[in-house]
Amino acid sequence: MSVPVFLAEPGRLEGDRVLLDGPEGRHAAAVRRLRAGERVDLTDGAGLVAECVVTAADKASLDLDVLSRRRVPEPAPRLVVVQALPKGDRGELAVETMTEVGVDEIVPWSAARCITQWKPERREKALGRWRATAREAAKQARRAHFPVVSELASTADVEKRVAAASAAVLLHEEAAEPLTGLRPPAAGEIVVVVGPEGGLTEDEVERLAAAGGRPSLLGPTVLRTSTAGVAAASVLLAATGRW
Repeated sequence: MSVPVFLAEPGRLEGDRVLLDGPEGRHAAAVRRLRAGERVDLTDGAGLVAECVVTAADKASLDLDVLSRRRVPEPAPRLVVVQALPKGDRGELAVETMTEVGVDEIVPWSAARCITQWKPERREKALGRWRATAREAAKQARRAHFPVVSELASTADVEKRVAAASAAVLLHEEAAEPLTGLRPPAAGEIVVVVGPEGGLTEDEVERLAAAGGRPSLLGPTVLRTSTAGVAAASVLLAATGRW
């Protein structure tokens, strides 16, 4: 069985002993029912991992001894997925699976044909769900570097990300070039743009292509917007050697 991973503030990982309390401690003690002698890993989500052993447990916290620490280098190249807002709870599904495979940043995008739109009064709550999903999926996947879930982006914001990237692709069912034909850079940032259920508009394709995005065909079938990102990420993670 894999050693469970919990999130801790960076300052708590500096000493030889750690008290894991709060929501993480309650989950570890009451839900996971960890007891003295069991192994636990703590991470700050930014690359620092402390390998620990439980010395005592109560209903809401664990006392831990730190056995060792290690710093995990940030992966390169960095993989960013611009995800058009899916309908229903498919947004959280997309975030969960992309986090599990290793995407470094997820950018929610309010594309023209999105059925779902985050209204100002609900935006923070929706964004909070995405971020909570990414955090829990990162722990499940035993990631040392947790993904960033950015603020909601407009098409103009996406243009800027595409223009600044080392490489950028637009997933498009009518593209002539396959995604597998891309030669990814060894460093920098790769941006993948995933459109909504209704697809990218001609204006979006033109604007993002003009900014440097390459229209790319993911495969012979049309995937849902909530699964296209993880499929594209898998192709690129293998091509870059990160997998």
